[in-house]
Amino acid sequence: MQGSILGAAVRRREDPRLVTGQGRFVADLPAEGALHAHFVRSPVAHARIRALDVTTARTMPGVAAIFTAEDLGLPRRAGFAPLGDAFSKPPLAEGVVRFVGDPVALVLAETREQAADAVAAIDLDLEPLPPVVDPVAALAEGAPLLFPDHGTNLAFQNAFGGDGDALEGAEVVVRGRFVNQRVAPVPLETHAGLAIPAADGGLLFYASSQQVFAVRDTLAEMLGMEERQVHVISLDVGGGFGAKAGCQLENVAIAAAAQRLARPVRWMETRSENMVAMTHGRAQVQEVELGATRDGRLVGLRVKVLADAGAYPAIGAFLPLLTGMMSSGVYVIPRIDYSSRSAATNTTTTGAYRGAGRPEAAAMLERSMDLLARELKLDPVELRRRNLIPSDAFPYKTQGGYTYDSGNYAGALDEVVKLSGYQELRQEQARRRETGDPRLLGIGVSVYVEITAVGATSEWGSVEVQPDGRVIVLCGTTNYGQGHETTLAQIAAEELQVPYDMISVIESDTAVVKRGDGSVGSRSMQLGGSAVHNAAGAVRAKAMRIASHLLEVGHEDLELKEGRFQVVGVPGSGVTWLDVAGAAADPSRLPEDVEPGLKEDLDFLQDDASFPFGAHVCIVEVDAETGSTKVLKLVAVDDCGRIVNPLLAEGQVHGGIAQGLAQALFEEVVFDSDGNPVTSSLLDYTAPMATEMPEIVTGHTVTPSPLNPLGAKGIGESGTIGSTPAVQNAVIDAVSHLGVRHIDMPLTSDRVWRAIQEAAAAPA
Repeated sequence: MQGSILGAAVRRREDPRLVTGQGRFVADLPAEGALHAHFVRSPVAHARIRALDVTTARTMPGVAAIFTAEDLGLPRRAGFAPLGDAFSKPPLAEGVVRFVGDPVALVLAETREQAADAVAAIDLDLEPLPPVVDPVAALAEGAPLLFPDHGTNLAFQNAFGGDGDALEGAEVVVRGRFVNQRVAPVPLETHAGLAIPAADGGLLFYASSQQVFAVRDTLAEMLGMEERQVHVISLDVGGGFGAKAGCQLENVAIAAAAQRLARPVRWMETRSENMVAMTHGRAQVQEVELGATRDGRLVGLRVKVLADAGAYPAIGAFLPLLTGMMSSGVYVIPRIDYSSRSAATNTTTTGAYRGAGRPEAAAMLERSMDLLARELKLDPVELRRRNLIPSDAFPYKTQGGYTYDSGNYAGALDEVVKLSGYQELRQEQARRRETGDPRLLGIGVSVYVEITAVGATSEWGSVEVQPDGRVIVLCGTTNYGQGHETTLAQIAAEELQVPYDMISVIESDTAVVKRGDGSVGSRSMQLGGSAVHNAAGAVRAKAMRIASHLLEVGHEDLELKEGRFQVVGVPGSGVTWLDVAGAAADPSRLPEDVEPGLKEDLDFLQDDASFPFGAHVCIVEVDAETGSTKVLKLVAVDDCGRIVNPLLAEGQVHGGIAQGLAQALFEEVVFDSDGNPVTSSLLDYTAPMATEMPEIVTGHTVTPSPLNPLGAKGIGESGTIGSTPAVQNAVIDAVSHLGVRHIDMPLTSDRVWRAIQEAAAAPA
């Protein structure tokens, strides 16, 4: 083995099977005699169910069964803990529907087409109730209530600061109202599940999920089974972005149906269903005041956030708390006064979506910093530099309440300024403005910090060296595009000094993996990777004892080098892993106090969350006559601590940038005043294509975290958090000299054009 494999740009093991069509997704799995599930969903946003006539549908060809909430008799799922059970959701609607797409009944047929035909034949008689679509209206006095027994549409609220005037001493205050619009996750693979009942009363369930143990636990609880009776497997997963965390209640319904009918049941959500039924993200309105001295030193921040939690408030209602706790960003802000409210509305429930509360904080703060820079007539980079938390201040506790583990924010900003050619860009911008060039150049800057491994700071891992020398790695994380089969193998190969291709990685199988919290919140490498690192280290230590016994030398006289346990300073001496593994399987060849086998499993517990950071610069051209925007380049410098695999880290950044840019320029979920979704398919919801992506230039600084042995932080969401405000700031910067102060996302050509026209018509 030459050099270190940890930190090497190893290509993903997963890619050959995925790009050649050999991946195994839920829809690919054979299941003899499986029925196809299709849900009857509400066509209106708020109504009382008067009747559900399935008489005709039951007699249609291929229909095996139709279930309503009463037929299945399933309990409601416990509500998201901080919200209590007031908004708990049943798998099928009970008496009232609360959004377009609310599942009302479940049809099972021999083919997917027969199930869809039967759904169309069902007569759903609904008594309309007044809908409330806007969160402002939802919290107004006298608003229609989604849950009358609760007495209010207020789902969650929080506040901190407020014990004085946060803006006291400010010589300049900028104010803004920013809309961080509702967006849809749009994974390539929609929700999917396959339930296979066992003869002994158990259940095998295949899920397209980020958290197989959460699926297992929910199924067991709601079906009245013991956890050991439920076996959940997640194979290849076509994207999740947070929206496939936990267990979808549709999966509970199809599992219950499979048990009732003693037949396998498979469900594959259609794209239109996915657009209205999968949780949406963001959906915040932010009122912001940022104060500073005239020389550009921040004094304080005051923020009020109103969030749309949708029809059955859950984690999405809670995420504004995370926005508030990250509201300090990378800056020294002496005082923060923050409050938020989350409202239930007759729209799709909101939940975690790539970044989950942190992109909203970064967008809010970075827009405010640009407004302040303009007010003070300072360069946006210079204003940021004056207020960055210094690198020698860590660990640093912010006014938001978090303690940042490590950071070098100035280093990231300096690097992105250099990589982007920032000064030359500003000179070119000035030249174009002087000559009246209609191709308006815009340069947007953002400096961000985010939080990873928040709320779930432990993970399980196992490493076993088998008698034939092969290594099996198990981990409680879930691979759905991150490349864990590659990176976890790299970590084990480095620690054990064995060939990378001798290592197999297994995740996402509750019968093989002991436990795990899956992959959410960019936690996998720092927690799962550290668990594998520590387990491999324990195996290595045990192997060293066995080798010293075989060689009859003290273990302190041995070293492990290129897969060989050899006497220090005597190359070629000693024994191999194969020798040690063979001895470990034979008790007669072991020291008396050493148990047979070379296996270790353990939980790694990290003391706190980690805080990746970075700086992005976006360069755009805006057509002054049409408002259309072309992104020329996005330069991203991200710091996720020690990097296990730079190729995969760069891929995560690219994917994150694609979604962040998409929110800034293209994507928005829209409902009309009656709660009908206007963007219920990809014909209406604008997601960019690969051809619309700009040149992306990536760089990294490396500031290790002191919280785990790898020094790693998360990277999966960073690109989304840093890119969105950089793109938004760039477009507004392009037209700012025309008098445009702010434009809400998405910055479509129509919005940009209107902003230019309104600025031109405004009095001087």
